[in-house]
Amino acid sequence: MYPSEFTSQLDLAQVALYVFWFFLAGLIFWLRREDRREGYPLESDPTGEVRGIDSIFMAPPKTFLLRDGTSKTVPHDVRDGRPVAALRLGAWPGAPMTPTGDPLVDGVGPAAWAERRDVPDTTWNNLNKIVPSRVDGHYHVAEGDPDPRGMAVIAADGEAAGIVTDIWVDRAEHCIRYLEVDPGPGKGPLLVPMNLSRIVGTSMTGLRVQVKSITAAQFANVPRTKSSESVTFLEEDRICGYFAGGHLYATQQRSEPMF
Repeated sequence: MYPSEFTSQLDLAQVALYVFWFFLAGLIFWLRREDRREGYPLESDPTGEVRGIDSIFMAPPKTFLLRDGTSKTVPHDVRDGRPVAALRLGAWPGAPMTPTGDPLVDGVGPAAWAERRDVPDTTWNNLNKIVPSRVDGHYHVAEGDPDPRGMAVIAADGEAAGIVTDIWVDRAEHCIRYLEVDPGPGKGPLLVPMNLSRIVGTSMTGLRVQVKSITAAQFANVPRTKSSESVTFLEEDRICGYFAGGHLYATQQRSEPMF
């Protein structure tokens, strides 16, 4: 058979289609293996038993070199061993759980947080990424926008929870991440996520910061930062989890059926 006879019987468009299919299948298989690095191996519910690493569908362990000189290898068998302060209402997989204590403090359900690294995030030039404006005078509130500093903080129950003393800016994104609030003498300053705060009122009635997540009394247990000039990954997760969980757990009515 001459080459011309062989190619005359070959449908190049169909060959290209088959090559594309094989390539796409391989790409999907590779991506599905790679996305199993975080959160895998899975745990059986409700026993909590760790399933073994599947050598076919699970990517082999890979070590990532982080910018700060440390490294992380995933996937791994290290599990989160923190006790869960909640009672399972059934023995079947996916059974709901009800808190046995203060869910905001215990980190249950929407108030849960991940055990992230207890170090601050940094910018490309190794500066702390999120800092109070008093640390970096380069940032200021835009002219015409309300400056929350000095405003009263009103909680979900309509009670005053403190006074905004500073704003914490994100040096990389150039936006306000947190409001620093003084809840009163002897209680220590705390951070309120800006995206869970709202400036309400008018210049006539007075501007104030409204936080609908939690009640004024619950501000006492908001997780604090170790440093007055930085916040770590772990602290951010705990703070955001506390306020987010308040939308379900702040009051008894919120955790009850709507109808």
